[in-house]
Amino acid sequence: MAIAGASGDRCAGRSVVVTGATGGIGAATALRLAGVGWDVIATVRSHEKADVLLAAAAGRGLALRTVLLDVADPVSCREAMAQVEDMTTGGAWAVVNNAGVPQAGAVEDVSDEQARHLLEVNLLGAMRICRLALPWMRRRGGGRIVNVSSGLGRVPWPLGGWYSASKHALSAITHCLRVETAHAGVRVSLVEPGAFATAMLDRAVADLSSVDSVGGAGYERSRTLFTAVNERVPGPEPVAKVIAAALSARRPKARYSVGLDARFLIPLHTMTPLWLSDRVKHAVTGLPRTAPTAPTAPVEVAA
Repeated sequence: MAIAGASGDRCAGRSVVVTGATGGIGAATALRLAGVGWDVIATVRSHEKADVLLAAAAGRGLALRTVLLDVADPVSCREAMAQVEDMTTGGAWAVVNNAGVPQAGAVEDVSDEQARHLLEVNLLGAMRICRLALPWMRRRGGGRIVNVSSGLGRVPWPLGGWYSASKHALSAITHCLRVETAHAGVRVSLVEPGAFATAMLDRAVADLSSVDSVGGAGYERSRTLFTAVNERVPGPEPVAKVIAAALSARRPKARYSVGLDARFLIPLHTMTPLWLSDRVKHAVTGLPRTAPTAPTAPVEVAA
């Protein structure tokens, strides 16, 4: 049985695709939207993960549907969205691009292959889904897109440069998409979560271990920091609540920052001089600011 809600009533029965819905923010979002009356189609990477999500929904007395999707695979994207079109008789009214992966490590330690996969999932995959969904929305005369970025898209963090770059790019292209599609009645929003307890930080810790082959500077402290943060921050439900609000608002905001850290650090980083921001990041990560001083060779004195 769906749970009634003021914001959800306006969208009751409308279909929404939620990518990356098998855990963390995606699962919390799919369950919340189903709870307020949306027809949720959650994308999953395997039948086993679909079963877990469906069981979680059933345990709450909710119903949702799933499709298999790998956002990094163009063929999978086309097949999944064609399936969604058949399931909804014309396509979903809204899309939440949540699928994402971390890739921690110093810029020079991350391989081309790892960087390409990150960009395929976090940036190109999200835009593929938008490209495939927009014809539905244009035919219908409206729709909603919510792209889930990160506070690190606007606060670049050392040993997370590739991830920050992917989310910064997602922010930029979402801004362009919002302007380009406004005339078609499509409303596009960006959600920037801060740190929330999900598997993402655990995977980032694993990334740091996999690329740190020589005990690189800052790696151990960053692993400790990520682990400590994940143990102290709340779960992803506040992000799901904001995504639901963005989908149902009559006039959704262009950008939503979620979490005390994101709402504090994003404007602070914008206002802080780069030299000071660099010093803070050096201090937190333990990365040295200067090269070690080479020992001076003793001067021989002639007898």
